[in-house]
Amino acid sequence: MSETERFDRAAPTWDLEDRRVVLARGVVEAVVARVPLTTELSTLDFGCGTGLVTLALAPRVGTITGADTSPGMLKTLREKAAVTGIPVRLLPLDPAGTGDLGGPYDFIVSSMTLHHIADVQALFQRFAGQLHQGGHIALADLDQEDGSFHEDATGVHHRGFPREHIQAWLEEAGFLEIQMETAMVSHKNGKDYSVFLATARMI
Repeated sequence: MSETERFDRAAPTWDLEDRRVVLARGVVEAVVARVPLTTELSTLDFGCGTGLVTLALAPRVGTITGADTSPGMLKTLREKAAVTGIPVRLLPLDPAGTGDLGGPYDFIVSSMTLHHIADVQALFQRFAGQLHQGGHIALADLDQEDGSFHEDATGVHHRGFPREHIQAWLEEAGFLEIQMETAMVSHKNGKDYSVFLATARMI
């Protein structure tokens, strides 16, 4: 089963696991505390999944686009947005996550998606090209871990990241004012996994 198929199958019940909801809430709280959000910002949530982060941020920004490789995840997000009345633009991505991201944007956020991307350095370059001057990014993912976070490692390219790698790759892509901090600690199967938040600005 491909990674996309696995996420498609998981989408209808994804939000039923409290750990995922708590993780998304922690990321959103960290983003709100760090990034100067306004209701004029055009926003992209890259790897939006079922929209746990997307829908939480939507009232705090202007327009928001949810991009994902899983049609099932986007379908669930569409249904949730319809129920809540929150307008969300949906952007299907090809399995590699490449293609037009529909920008430029004022703000790009991504939560727990980077470890599914083979070439993160190239992705940061793409993000840089999708931001207006002065635009912000906020990227949350696992700190480097022992590989136990995922029971099924299909499509997992990285066992988390050393923070210095994320910072260096952002610098290479032209980002400034880079800040690295702990967004939250996720508890899974009796273990703790630290989740970082990297924020930066495109000058």
